[in-house]
Amino acid sequence: MGNAPSVLVVVDVQNGFLSEFSSPVVPTIVDLVERWQASGGDTIFTRYLNPPGSQYERLMRWTELRDSPAIDIVEELSLCAAKATAVIDKTIYSLFNEEGVAVVKEHGWTDLYICGIDTNSCVLKTAVDAFERDLTPWILTDASASHSGVHVHDAGLLVATKFIGIDQLITSDQIRAS
Repeated sequence: MGNAPSVLVVVDVQNGFLSEFSSPVVPTIVDLVERWQASGGDTIFTRYLNPPGSQYERLMRWTELRDSPAIDIVEELSLCAAKATAVIDKTIYSLFNEEGVAVVKEHGWTDLYICGIDTNSCVLKTAVDAFERDLTPWILTDASASHSGVHVHDAGLLVATKFIGIDQLITSDQIRAS
């Protein structure tokens, strides 16, 4: 688990995305990240920030995740985030902003094991962007959730099967050693 050229990408597990639907996945993510890092695997954490005037505000009237504590990575993952290879702040859905692209390229990662919140947006978009960059995305279905509900999480997984292939959706116990 977790040898180069693979990386575990922990997407937006932030206080502002916790709900009755997404909170239950946090212990699964913590366990996964702790095991991954203990095996020497690289990790990236992303943190979504929603600046005033963003497209999210302008088009969706969504003004959440502007400051602490909403933007903070959940406390249960703070020690893991401190040990991460990188923590990428982003204002887009995907890991693949300029900094994210550079970190992935610099480390030569080819397989991205992606988990986090929200399955239907930031997890999905990161996986699709990896696919379109000729990388191999894996969505960890048991370590992802949507704060909007299970039906939205399931919809994200369904769309992912069409974007990246059904075989790319796995559970954390199916991660291949690379």
